[in-house]
Formats: sequence, structure tokens, C-alpha cells
Amino acid sequence: MRGPFLATLLTLACIARGEDLNGIWKGTLTQGAGGCYPQYFLELQINFTGDQLTGKAYDYYDKSHFVKMSFTGRYNSTTHRMVLIEKEILQVDIPGECEACIKTYDLNYSKNGGEEELTGDWKGVYSAKRLVCPPGQIRLKRATQSDFPVDIEQSDTLIALQKTLHLQPRVDSLVNTVTLHSADVKIELYDDGVIDGDSVTVFINNKLLLYHRMLTDRPLTIHFNAFPNTEYELVMYADNLGTIPPNTALLMVTSGSEKYKAFMSSSEQTSATIRFVYKP
Repeated sequence: MRGPFLATLLTLACIARGEDLNGIWKGTLTQGAGGCYPQYFLELQINFTGDQLTGKAYDYYDKSHFVKMSFTGRYNSTTHRMVLIEKEILQVDIPGECEACIKTYDLNYSKNGGEEELTGDWKGVYSAKRLVCPPGQIRLKRATQSDFPVDIEQSDTLIALQKTLHLQPRVDSLVNTVTLHSADVKIELYDDGVIDGDSVTVFINNKLLLYHRMLTDRPLTIHFNAFPNTEYELVMYADNLGTIPPNTALLMVTSGSEKYKAFMSSSEQTSATIRFVYKP
């Protein structure tokens, strides 16, 4: 029985990998009569953990005219179906005669050879009038590049806090560029050497993730899903220099079974940076 059992495990593993929805999906969104345009482009930036889906949606006529939304949802691996619900308008740049539509997506995942698709329907309501939008259909394929900046997920508290920050500009000092081979990324920051009161503020892709946190022998941890062929830049901004200048940290990165480490040093003139690129 060992052979069939192992074959079953391998089959299940392939299915699981094939249905890792994390990443960039691009294609078209149609809208029925009465909409601003009969067809738009659509990009979904999906973070996939367990059966939970979060991310950002861009529907756009061209790259200069778009609506950016955040969404949440769930995926059923048995039926290969997902439902996504847009929850907040983050940015709008569309003609004055058009109005943003807050949408619910009902999509099915399929894979044919090496090509993966999300197809289905959408419905929604206009953001201001709360009237029903003319519904339509969606067809997306997995993509290797985004047409828009890729966001890192932030808590509502950090989003609000970042809007109030007025940090002094400093020169970024690149420590290294690391190639990752797993989408699952965990970053840990420790004080490098003597614990002397070093405090840091940390950004990834200009998104605030840690604010005024003291470096100790216990890690400050950041966990995120990386998108393929997307560059992530971590900036460590020194809030102070501790009692033993400069502000130094040991950075540990775990990506799947791989581990990396780097030594970061920031001052009142420079901020240590490190870049990550996920290559499947």
C-alpha cells in the first residue's frame, strides 16, 4: 500500500501548489448597459492564507484613470470558488461623469496546463447613490508583473499613524538584495550585540509596519506574502542611536526552508535598507 499512499500524497501536494492564489491576477471586467464603459481592465493583488483572501483591486480604463479598492473574501478548495467583497475605496481617479462601484466578485479558479484563470460574475452598488450598478463578467489570468504599486498590508492603526508622521529625510544605504524562493516571508529584527536602547521605525515599500519599537534579544517580527517578481524594500529608520552609536540590528529572514541574515546599521544621516525579490 505504500506506493499508492505516496502517490496520493504527491497528488494532493500538487493540487495545493496549483491552488496557491497568492499573487497578481490581470484581465478584463465587463459592465452591462448603463455603466460608464462596457469594458475595463482589472487587476487583483491577492494575499492568500488558509481559505482567507485579502488584497487590493484596481479597475481601470487606462493606467491614469482607475479605482483602487481593498477587499476580503474566502476560497473553497473543494468547489474551486471564491467570493470577494470590496470593503473600502482607497483611491479614485476617474472621469467626472463616472462613479465608483463597490463590487462583490463570484469567481471560479481553473488551471489548464500552465495557465491559471479566475472567471465569473460581479455585482455591486454605486458608492454615493447606493443604487445597483449594471453587473458584468470577469476573466483574469495569473500575471508576473503588476501595473500598479504592490501594497503591503497594514493595520488601520498603522495607516492612521503613518498619515501623521513627519520624519526627517535620510539617505537610504543598501545592505543587500536577497532572492527568495517562497512567498511566505518572516522578518525578525534583534539588537546586534549589547542591548543599549536602540529604537527603530520600519517601512516596507513605504508602508509603516513598526513604529518606535525597541531592539532587544527578542525579535520584532514582520510576516507577509511576497508576490512573484516584485521588489520589496525594507527601510530601518533609527529613532535614536542608543547608548552605543550607531543604531544596529541583526535581521533574520525566513522564506520557506531558506534562512538569511544581514547586519543593519542606521544613523542620523542614513537608513539601512535591504531588498527582497521572490522568484518562484
